Amino acid sequence: MENNILLNTPLISAFLAWLVAQFLKPFIAKAMGQGFNAHMFLTTGGMPSSHTATVVALTTSIGCLMGMASVEFAICVIFSIIVIHDSMNIRAEAGKQADVINEWSRILSEMHKDGPFKQEHLKTMLGHSFSQVFAGIILGLIVGFTTTALAGA
Repeated sequence: MENNILLNTPLISAFLAWLVAQFLKPFIAKAMGQGFNAHMFLTTGGMPSSHTATVVALTTSIGCLMGMASVEFAICVIFSIIVIHDSMNIRAEAGKQADVINEWSRILSEMHKDGPFKQEHLKTMLGHSFSQVFAGIILGLIVGFTTTALAGA
């Protein structure tokens, strides 16, 4: 049994897909007119979805190595569905709630300029749009297939 983690093709595929997605985010944002924000290299949200790219690359690599009828592939598919659903729905709703809370925080801050209230700003870019998730799926498939093929598996 090989114990070298650097030979774990599915793990390498998943990590590489995450890395590529995170690297692309600020450049895609700039191309879409949002300006370059280096903070996007390390943040959640944005185009493409790094969560989606990561789980799809993992699932793709497992499917190539273990077969699409394997238990491992089935586990990865279910895991991917949960992560993608969460990134498009639950986390997106949390972002909407953060928008509302931030607005109320701004209003309260103005009302209590001389008082003890301290305005805090919550992160609102938590979830992903369908196009961001779709781009993550495409990126994950490309990285998963390419990494697995280059590993000779």
